[in-house]
Order: sequence, then C-alpha cells, then structure tokens
Amino acid sequence: MITSPAISQTEPGTASAEDGLVILDGPAGIAITMTAGAAAETGHRLISAAEIAQHQMAAKPQSDDS
Repeated sequence: MITSPAISQTEPGTASAEDGLVILDGPAGIAITMTAGAAAETGHRLISAAEIAQHQMAAKPQSDDS
C-alpha cells in the first residue's frame, strides 16, 4: 500500500476506444491499453477509491497556519 506517493497527478487521463480496446492516456506520457472488461472494472475501482480518498481528506484535520 502506498501511503505517500512521490508525485500526485492533478490532471485526469483521457480514455478512448480503438479496435475493441480501451486506451487510457494520462499525464507525463503514461499510457495503458486494456480490454473493455478490464477497463470497466478499473473504472469502478477508481471511482470507489476516489470516494474513499475524498472522505479521508474531509476527515483530515485542517492546520491553522494563520
């Protein structure tokens, strides 16, 4: 489990379909090709993880640097 990634991307990737495969192009030249089934499951897992991360950030105490 990654607890503190070195670089967190803030730009979303771009998905496209070509010849029956799904291609995800991300920032910094990241690219991955998946079958439709793998892409659909990855999408579900990404949404689930994003929801968890949003809840974690909302629960995180805010620092008072004023």
